[in-house]
Amino acid sequence: MIKTFTSYHHANDQKYKEAFVNWASASGLIDDISVQTGEIDEGLPNQSIRTRIRDHYLRDSDVTVLLCGTETRYRKHVDWELKSSMIDGAINRKSGILVIDLPESKSISWYCAYGDREKELLYPDHNDGWFTVSTAVHYENMFPDMPRRIIENLNRNDVAISVVPWNRIYQNVEGLRYLLQQTKGSGSINDYDTTRPMRMKNFNPKLEIFDIRV
Repeated sequence: MIKTFTSYHHANDQKYKEAFVNWASASGLIDDISVQTGEIDEGLPNQSIRTRIRDHYLRDSDVTVLLCGTETRYRKHVDWELKSSMIDGAINRKSGILVIDLPESKSISWYCAYGDREKELLYPDHNDGWFTVSTAVHYENMFPDMPRRIIENLNRNDVAISVVPWNRIYQNVEGLRYLLQQTKGSGSINDYDTTRPMRMKNFNPKLEIFDIRV
């Protein structure tokens, strides 16, 4: 089993996190080491929370799975988890990153795949041909709900991050097993772009205001 950290918007997408982790764990695919609801005191300073996530959870992970919903890109904790997954720190090491677009996401008609085996396992019915995307703007148009930190790395030739729709991966044991192994292998060699400053606040797009909730 692969040690996996799941990053997601707790308020909106808890049901998908539970469904994914329960199924993948029961299928013998992952060892879930994610932060559980209530495990970290939200009253702690931001730096203390970031340090705890990085040093007590991500330190042992091989793969970070990002469950991408409609508001995931606005969450500060998601951004912290992604950046920590992209760096070799004093305790934690870089992880591979796998993005799963959730059903509500506006990005589910697109995907990023690497190699014939991934295409065969996950997209056997895709007969319209594949093309290469070369600009961040193009990726933003394809994946409007994607965190900007991911977009900036999808555009790098020296980074491999697969993006797969939920309905292509959920209950697809062989497909997920392959993706996890591939993602684990890419983690240590990906040359991630980590120059983007970390998000310090959440953003509520419905109210068009920043708030301090998780």
